[in-house]
Amino acid sequence: MIPIATAYHTNGRCEVAFSARVLDAPHFFFGTNTQCEHEAFDASTTAGPVEIVDNVGLAPRIPLHAGDRIEVRGEMVHDSDRAEPIVHWTHRDPAGRHIDGFIRVHGETYA
Repeated sequence: MIPIATAYHTNGRCEVAFSARVLDAPHFFFGTNTQCEHEAFDASTTAGPVEIVDNVGLAPRIPLHAGDRIEVRGEMVHDSDRAEPIVHWTHRDPAGRHIDGFIRVHGETYA
């Protein structure tokens, strides 16, 4: 894991753990690569804004609202077509090839 501020300004994939504030309610979509349902929402970190994308085919939907404080562990990636980075892999990896991630809100951990 590297600090969120370092990961935010790195162009590779980075394992991160950080606290954030939810900026908007999640929206749901089906991933084109995974064909699984995902939830996505924007969050504010100490380094700047991020979009968090959670695979709800592997983890339960999270009861999030704008203003909620969350803790996150996942993988940050940068897409040249986007202004802010994306954090995904915020769930367990059933194949065991990736570090398990999570989102924690209101004392509950969703993985």
